Amino acid sequence: METHPLSPRRRLYDRGLRILLYLCGFITCALLVLIIGYIFFRGIPNITWELLSTQTSYIKDTIGILPNILNTLYLVVLSMVIVLPLGVGAAIYLTEYAEGRKLVAIIEFATETLTGIPSIIFGLVGMLFFTQLMGLKTGVLAGSLTLVVMILPTIVRTTQESLKTVPQSYREGALALGAGKWRMVRTVVLPNAVDGIVTGCILSVGRIVGESAALLYTAGFGVVLNDFFTSLQAASGSLTVALYMYSERGETKVAFAIATILMLLTLLINLAATLAGRRLKK
Repeated sequence: METHPLSPRRRLYDRGLRILLYLCGFITCALLVLIIGYIFFRGIPNITWELLSTQTSYIKDTIGILPNILNTLYLVVLSMVIVLPLGVGAAIYLTEYAEGRKLVAIIEFATETLTGIPSIIFGLVGMLFFTQLMGLKTGVLAGSLTLVVMILPTIVRTTQESLKTVPQSYREGALALGAGKWRMVRTVVLPNAVDGIVTGCILSVGRIVGESAALLYTAGFGVVLNDFFTSLQAASGSLTVALYMYSERGETKVAFAIATILMLLTLLINLAATLAGRRLKK
């Protein structure tokens, strides 16, 4: 079969598009490196052991973010423990069991709509529903339940799309060997969809760690060091809330230090989620 050489004009057009794509990629990477580098440049010199290991004391005139670090970890763990069974279970039902196309379309539309709602709206609804209607106090529990509503669509959609990528022949082969529906899903489909589930977890953790507007209304901005069970029903400020508070007070050095810790914490959590996903896949 003969191949016709590209005309000079066509080659120039392709080369121009290729250069444009490379330029866009370079600008994106350069902006990312610039932002991260600037935050690290301003934040790392201000990170001290006293800042990481103590709590803020107005009497001693010291600043510590240990309560905020622990509260952030509490929010991440509790939110993921609640949302993972709900999100993965809903995705499995929609992909493997649901038969009504209209019902599936309605649920998918609802999840996509929830994804686009501003976080401040979730905070107001969480405050009205969880703290006023249900009687929960401002704390980690109310904040985690609000975050669950926020990140549930992300878990559902990413898991659902990952389940759809599993070849249908895998399902048919498992059923042909005598496996039941649930056994087929548990032993064949889910292990091959782990990558998508882990991706949804990473995106969700990033939103939990970076959330501030919703947590101001539901988790509060307390700076007292509490244990896990006490913080469930006590005002507990996360790192992002602390970042907002100290930046409002003009403590820019502390704000940049907290921003650096937030980025490092997000990186460590995402790395742990990726390693856990690889172990589950094996």
